[in-house]
Amino acid sequence: MENNLTTLCAEFSLREDIFYLNHAAVAPWPRRTADAIKKFAEENASQGSKAYPQWLTVEAGLRAQLQQLINAPSSDDIALLKNTSEALSVVAFGLPWQTGDNIVSSNEEFPSNRVVWEALREQGVELRQADLQSADTPEDALFARVDARTRLMSVSSIQYASGRRLDIEKLGCFCRKHNILFCIDAIQSIGAVHFDVQTAQADFVMADGHKWMLGPEGLALFYCRAELREQLRLHQYGWHMTDAYVDFDRHTWQPAPTARRFECGSPNMLGIHALSASVSLLLEAGMERVEAAVIENARTLFDAIEASHNLELLSDATPGRFGGIVTFRHRTVDNQRLFDHLTQNGVMCALRGGGVRFSPHFYTPKEQLLRAVELATS
Repeated sequence: MENNLTTLCAEFSLREDIFYLNHAAVAPWPRRTADAIKKFAEENASQGSKAYPQWLTVEAGLRAQLQQLINAPSSDDIALLKNTSEALSVVAFGLPWQTGDNIVSSNEEFPSNRVVWEALREQGVELRQADLQSADTPEDALFARVDARTRLMSVSSIQYASGRRLDIEKLGCFCRKHNILFCIDAIQSIGAVHFDVQTAQADFVMADGHKWMLGPEGLALFYCRAELREQLRLHQYGWHMTDAYVDFDRHTWQPAPTARRFECGSPNMLGIHALSASVSLLLEAGMERVEAAVIENARTLFDAIEASHNLELLSDATPGRFGGIVTFRHRTVDNQRLFDHLTQNGVMCALRGGGVRFSPHFYTPKEQLLRAVELATS
C-alpha cells in the first residue's frame, strides 16, 4: 500500500522552487486531472458535443465517486452545485423558518457559513455564534447556545483559520437527539481526512472540490439527507432540475425526486471531468491512508514549529483536534512580513487566524515541510 501511495505522489509535478502548503485555499491538480481536461478540450474542439452521452456517464460516475467518498446512502443524495456558498444558500433559504427560530454556529466560521445565516434576520431568525474556547470543549460551547427554538446547527468540520477539528459525530448525535438539523461545511475535511455523513448523522453537507479534493474551482458537492429533500423550498428552476429533464417536449413537470432537483441548469461538464479524475486518485489511495499522511505531515510541522524558539504554534496539536491545517506566527516578526518572506522564497501559504497557515496534502515531501519552517525562522 505504501508503494501505491508513493506512485500517486508522483502524479504531482510542481516546480522544484515551489513548496505548496496551501491546499486549504486552492490546490494544484494531479497529472490525471490535467490530462482529463486536455482530453476533454481536444475532444470538444474536434467534434463538439458528439460524445455527450459519454459525458453524462462521467457525470453519473462522479456522483457515485462522491457517494463513496463521504459514505452517502445513495448517489441520488448528491447534487453538483457551483460552490459551498450556493449549497449553504439552498439550505438557508429552502427551510421554512418562523420568527424566533435560531441557528447555532461558531465564532470561527468562514464568511460563507456566517453571512448566509445572518441574511435570515429579515425573517426574524437569530444567528448564535458560540465562542469555541469558552468551554471545556468546543462542542460544549456549541451546546451551551442551544435552546428550545434552535432549528439548526451549522459548523465547519475543520475551521479554515485555526485548523480546529470538531467532533462532528458528537455534534450529530446531540442534534439528532434534540431534533435539530445538522449542517456541515466540510470543505476543509473532505479529501484530507475520512468523512462519513452517516456516522456524523448529517442532514446537509457541502464542500467545494478545489481544496483537498484536488479539483477545479466552480464545482461542489451538496449532500442532502433523502428525507429532507422535499422540505427544502426551491428558488432556482430550469430544465435540469425536472423529473423528465431530457424530454424537452413535455409540458408537465415535477422537481426531480433526487438531489438533482437542486441543479437548475446545464452541468459544468469540464469541471465534472476534472473533479472525477481528482476524486479517483483519492479513492485509489484510500482515505484512511490519505488521512494518515495528512496527519503525519501536520505533526511534522507541529514538532518543527514547537522546536523553534522564534515561532509560536496557534493551532491545537491535541490528537483528534486537527486535520491538515497548521497555523503559527513569529514571535518578533509581524505576520505580513513573515508571509511576504515565505512567498518570496517559494512557500505557498496563507495569512489566516492571526498568523500564517500551512496546509500540506498527503503527497507533500517531509523535507519541504522542514525547509518551510526553517525559512519561517530565518
